[in-house]
Amino acid sequence: MRICRLLFENEPRYAVEREGAFYLCEGTPFMGLEPTQQRVEAETLLAPIVPSTIYAIGLNYRAHAVEMGQPIPDYPVVTMKSPTALLDPGGVIRLPRFLPSDSVDYECELAVVIGRTCKNATPENALDYVLGYTAANDVSARDWQKIYSGGQWCKGKTFDTFCPFGPWLVTPDELSDPDQLAIRTELNGVVVQSSNTADMIFSVADLICFLSGSTTLAPGTLILTGTPIGVGAAQEPPRFLQPGDEVVVEIEGIGRLFNSVGEESLQPG
Repeated sequence: MRICRLLFENEPRYAVEREGAFYLCEGTPFMGLEPTQQRVEAETLLAPIVPSTIYAIGLNYRAHAVEMGQPIPDYPVVTMKSPTALLDPGGVIRLPRFLPSDSVDYECELAVVIGRTCKNATPENALDYVLGYTAANDVSARDWQKIYSGGQWCKGKTFDTFCPFGPWLVTPDELSDPDQLAIRTELNGVVVQSSNTADMIFSVADLICFLSGSTTLAPGTLILTGTPIGVGAAQEPPRFLQPGDEVVVEIEGIGRLFNSVGEESLQPG
């Protein structure tokens, strides 16, 4: 099943996508979702859920750790993003101007949504807690991540609009192995990242076990599982996002997440 959120009569509604058509649903993915026969036009797709918490995993692809000159981590590198960093499919990534950055980077990532309360998951049952998988872009201001961060990455990753994800959730019955998926980024039509989740150091199950071992994962928790080789910061010279750029994250079995790039408005509010 492909679960999405869309605007219908100016209200957010859950729907399912079937062969290019969208059908409204009753209920929610967390309390029970019942598709109807009411077919609607999806003029505006929203992020598939409003996350309760967002975790982002760093240096989780072997080739990416190497390109960044970092050792292969022994444990998952965990940071967080504010839920207010959420951005809908098709939305505009806003380059920061109030706290300015000239080194905003793209990061294609497989994202995992937790469907029910999860604590102390085991490798055997970790994937049972997954509601679905989606595509995400862990947008990162490298200067605020590394130079002005006070020693942690969160500041550079949690600016408004820095967490686009979508276009929908694909349920586990349609995506049997999340650790064997082609993943890539296109920047203005040019492929800049191309890899496979098989290069992840820690599997999806590993990450759920690690995170839930210390912290209860509530329904709606979003886990960004890391980015592969090819980020802009590792290019020669570095290639960071600019106004007018168009970014597509594509993951096998999930689909394409499109966002354009603009600048933050400095108007009050």
